[in-house]
Amino acid sequence: MTVPSPDDSRPAPSGPGGSAAAGPALGAPKPKGSKAPKAAKATKTTRKAHLSVSRIEPWSVMKFSFVISLVCFIVLFVAVAVIYAILSGLGVFDALADTLTALTEGGEGEEIPIDPASWFSPARVLGYTGLIGALNIVLITALSTVAAMLYNLAADLVGGIDVTLSESE
Repeated sequence: MTVPSPDDSRPAPSGPGGSAAAGPALGAPKPKGSKAPKAAKATKTTRKAHLSVSRIEPWSVMKFSFVISLVCFIVLFVAVAVIYAILSGLGVFDALADTLTALTEGGEGEEIPIDPASWFSPARVLGYTGLIGALNIVLITALSTVAAMLYNLAADLVGGIDVTLSESE
């Protein structure tokens, strides 16, 4: 580090931060009576960032919504299977079939040809559950992707949604 002489017109060299060096050079003796600087107290401040969601990638939304709807389908299928097994074990479907059969019998011994026991068979109940679940997967995935595209169109017009993020403590 060079110290300019009084007749030298060159500016003093800058320190590592780009500003002129403050204080004595390394290795120089400290002036008498000076105290070492105290360490600054660390205070907890919450940092905040103001961001704008200006675009949502439709392909990423499609993949995410497909996976989420697939997981929901599996949960739905397992829940229906467990509930069906519990109700079947309690005899609810047999009692329902007997009640419907008693209600549909004719007065002179003629029966209306319905078979309520087949309505509540495990294959039919779980088959309809699978059909509704597959339809839900397709619809949720498609609607989520279309919603992402519509958001992108609206965000081009108005600039998106402003979000403020703050650092958690």
